[in-house]
Amino acid sequence: MSANEPVSVHLLDREYTVGVAPDERSSLMAAAKLLDSRMREVRGSNRMAAVDRIAVLAALNLAHELQQLRDEQHARNRDVERTLQDLHRKLDGVLGTP
Repeated sequence: MSANEPVSVHLLDREYTVGVAPDERSSLMAAAKLLDSRMREVRGSNRMAAVDRIAVLAALNLAHELQQLRDEQHARNRDVERTLQDLHRKLDGVLGTP
């Protein structure tokens, strides 16, 4: 198991250092880039907005999107499960299995 290494990320022109496993570095950098982009969208032209408020609103937007994706995935899983059950019933009927 490898130790975490410090990595600097930039959010709204501020630098933050976080520890990350070497094999997760690129994922962290992509996440930081996404968060920075969302924070800039939330801030818009209001350069005086409080950074903590911007961060919370951006995080809330991302969490909402994540929850929507989870809900969609759950619905797809239910559909696949239903389809598989239907196929099993059809196979049982064809094979004469009770």
